[in-house]
Amino acid sequence: MKRWLFAHPNRLRRVLNIWPPFLFSGIKITAISADYRYCKVVLKNWPGTRNANGSQFGGSLFAMTDPVYSLMLMGLMGKRYYVWDKAAHIEFERPGHGEVFVECRIDDDFLAAVKQHTEDGSKYLPTVTDKIIDRRGEVVATVTRTLYIRLKPAFRPQTEEKAA
Repeated sequence: MKRWLFAHPNRLRRVLNIWPPFLFSGIKITAISADYRYCKVVLKNWPGTRNANGSQFGGSLFAMTDPVYSLMLMGLMGKRYYVWDKAAHIEFERPGHGEVFVECRIDDDFLAAVKQHTEDGSKYLPTVTDKIIDRRGEVVATVTRTLYIRLKPAFRPQTEEKAA
């Protein structure tokens, strides 16, 4: 199932867009690059996404980035790695009125750091930070996520202790 899902980025996008936590929260992935290095996520502007004050519900703003980096890295790095969210923090800057979006990116330096820090079998806990933006280009919230990345046991180097 996982291989089928990640074989084509647009397949992953379509499945996530009907995944109940996204679908019922008004969250939609509008773009994902063929190489899994870019993803744009939009929070719709409809009554189901607003709080009592008429601005976007904070939980939906937070959820916009929830599985995105983990899934992008799974698509990029294949079956050799565990990739999970370990921690997350959101700082609300201003009320989000109307549709808002976030753009997530993974660059060569990030990938090189992942490979360098995990090649000996160690876990790596990088952080990523993104801005959720409204239609006027103003920052609504800043989301910081800490990821857990580690080679799966079958792909970790053998140590002398394990070999004995």
